Amino acid sequence: QVQLVESGGGLVQTGDSLRLSCAASSYTFRTYAMGWFRQAPGKDREFVAAISWTGRNTYYADSVKGRFTISRDNAKNTVYLQMNSLKPEDTAVYYCGQNKKYGLGSSQSYEYDYWGQGTQVTVSS
Repeated sequence: QVQLVESGGGLVQTGDSLRLSCAASSYTFRTYAMGWFRQAPGKDREFVAAISWTGRNTYYADSVKGRFTISRDNAKNTVYLQMNSLKPEDTAVYYCGQNKKYGLGSSQSYEYDYWGQGTQVTVSS
């Protein structure tokens, strides 16, 4: 059973920064592409960022490109999402997901096999 645990969310003001972490339960994490998605009340889950299993390829939604950075530290079994210049529109529950073994990453939620419990990010005006 793969377990993913997100942390680092909180209440911040417009323009602030946060770094989210997603810790995986197994060393096999290092062979899988990973991604971040978010879901706001009344909205569908939407793609935020993805990273290949090597960490050499990254992909971003247009809404966060230039502000967010996804990275991974395979020695720590952890993927990160650095969020800068936060806006109220970024308010959502953020989820990390495990994609495909030796994968490049995906923007499609149905291509992810496991999800964490989510962490709340709230950006005030």
